[in-house]
Amino acid sequence: MSAGHDHGSAASHRGRLAVAFAITVTILVAEVIGAVWTGSLALLVDAGHMLTDAAGLLMALVAASLALRPPTPARTWGFRRAEVLAAGAQATVLLGVGVYAFVEGVRRLYDPPEISSTGVLLFFGIVGLAGNIASMLALSSGRNANLNMRAAFLEVVNDALGSVAVIVSAVVIATTGWVRIDAIAGMLIAALIVPRAITILRQAGHILLESTPKGLDLDDVRAHLLTVPHVQDVHDLHASTIATGLPVLTAHVVLDDECFTDGHAAEMLASLQDCVAAHFTVSIEHSTFQLQPPGHAEREHAAHA
Repeated sequence: MSAGHDHGSAASHRGRLAVAFAITVTILVAEVIGAVWTGSLALLVDAGHMLTDAAGLLMALVAASLALRPPTPARTWGFRRAEVLAAGAQATVLLGVGVYAFVEGVRRLYDPPEISSTGVLLFFGIVGLAGNIASMLALSSGRNANLNMRAAFLEVVNDALGSVAVIVSAVVIATTGWVRIDAIAGMLIAALIVPRAITILRQAGHILLESTPKGLDLDDVRAHLLTVPHVQDVHDLHASTIATGLPVLTAHVVLDDECFTDGHAAEMLASLQDCVAAHFTVSIEHSTFQLQPPGHAEREHAAHA
């Protein structure tokens, strides 16, 4: 089934992503300056977090643009998997930032540096939080449109939590003088980063390894296809995900001989495609079936499923 794919969502949300990206980069520059000025680990780690989030938003923006490009003979799916590669790269950087934050946080717990200006730290924390809220407002209405938008929104939400940690760190140091709170705040921000990075890596790997889409049981698919009238057997059944929201399925389906003599094969193809598109939790709108008469499987080199 060669279904066209709606690129309207990607086009309509590029503006929101661009706004969030611009805000994030502005906050990133401010936090780097603030971290160098104050020596704050919490602010430095949050700046690192902002760097990965800016990269993530840029990747989402580029992926939304690439998704608009039509397929070519050289790239039959276009650039649909660009978002998967970008997500894997982003997750790798996130893990690096998280590991650094934990290691540096432990070191600073034993040997806390002097925080030169809690007022400056507080200022940059508030600036960061204000920017995060603005980005959240820019992305909120489209956050459920697709995985890219949801991921971008979560990036900004986590940034907001990081900014809150920076503000709390500044207030505690100013009121109690306990500078180790800065290291603890940095480690807490890292605790937000690492699980998300692992989740992104797992999802990217799941797609790149062409694993069966989550929520789709191929045994159930085979069993359901076998209930369709005139279907004798289903083999070489495969399902994978090309990109977010684009699962595909292929199968060889053995039909009664009469389907090929009375012109019924075309109707059978439509029935099979409707079956996998509507019956299961994961809707397979792009399916390819090879219809064959009994005995044809013996001519194939091997059956893989």
